[in-house]
Amino acid sequence: MNTAQFISKETKRIVEKVSFTWQTPSNIALVKYWGKSNPQMPKNASISFTLNNCHTITTIDFVYKHNSAFNSESKTVDFDLFFEGEKKEEFKPKIAEFFKRIQEYCPYIFDYKMIINSENSFPHSSGIASSASGLSAIAMCLMSLEAELNPDLSVENSNKKASFLARLGSGSASRSVEGPLVVWGNHPEIEGSSDLFGVQFPYKVHAVFENYQDAILLVDKGEKQVSSTIGHNLMHEHPYAENRFKQANDNLGKISEILQNGDVKAFVNLVESEALTLHAMMLTSNPYFILMKPNTLEIINKIWEYRNENESNICFTLDAGANVHILYPKNEKEKVNQFIENKLSKYCQNNQYIFDSVGFGAKKM
Repeated sequence: MNTAQFISKETKRIVEKVSFTWQTPSNIALVKYWGKSNPQMPKNASISFTLNNCHTITTIDFVYKHNSAFNSESKTVDFDLFFEGEKKEEFKPKIAEFFKRIQEYCPYIFDYKMIINSENSFPHSSGIASSASGLSAIAMCLMSLEAELNPDLSVENSNKKASFLARLGSGSASRSVEGPLVVWGNHPEIEGSSDLFGVQFPYKVHAVFENYQDAILLVDKGEKQVSSTIGHNLMHEHPYAENRFKQANDNLGKISEILQNGDVKAFVNLVESEALTLHAMMLTSNPYFILMKPNTLEIINKIWEYRNENESNICFTLDAGANVHILYPKNEKEKVNQFIENKLSKYCQNNQYIFDSVGFGAKKM
């Protein structure tokens, strides 16, 4: 594993004051990763659709500190964090841990006071990968600063390092820098894939999977009962872990072919199987836990009924939460959206859902 490539080059350049704003997307995994080892290394490869409407917008104001040598010696990073206009001290420990993990690769973070302002277009901590979009946004802002300090830094290397950094905060964040399809984790059938960072799916995708739709049904907008970190850690002693890691890697090889040949029926089967397997691992860990809610199951059954009655290609997937992502080709958009509004919205908290589609990664604002 060559991590030396991500260590920032020394520079005598000083930027006294600068501000950057990035919009970075959430993503929805088609083949899931569940289980990791330090430092944030996946036990299996995964692939996700980058989303368009579900995103985080983060602004970081950087102010150079002329007494930064003291901070470097004490290994503290000076930052304030605001989320949706409110100062959030309870969010700071996770971000402070993130800065601690990346300090070797971004030593310049000790030189600046940072004011971080973030907002989401979706409910925080409800299973829509808020840590993925949030940490990738911070990583992109840091890389914008690094580009100011090192003007020779290329966009390609900047994005690769941003994914590498984001991964150290949240594994799935490595898949929220680029799009529309991103693979994270070393896999023999995916050229250029790595455990260290996400890469764009390197092969031509069949037209049916372009502009794919994702409706997110907000069954429960509250915080998850069990954090993803705890869930990942439970895989260390899980009796089915090794078979699951093999299954996921096999499924990634299969979905690679599906995405290229346009076999939507096979896509439906594999994606739903992956979602249910993810939750089966939660059900069979020790301690065990259930993140699905009764309305999650109601929605799944309604989707199956609709698909059979209408010869539809809609399917569902789930992240580590109760909310349901409904995936469907663009040519079914009008009918499926009506189905969601008329039949499924009643199963959502306050009848809330988000119509989304596949997006193309981070945007500088």
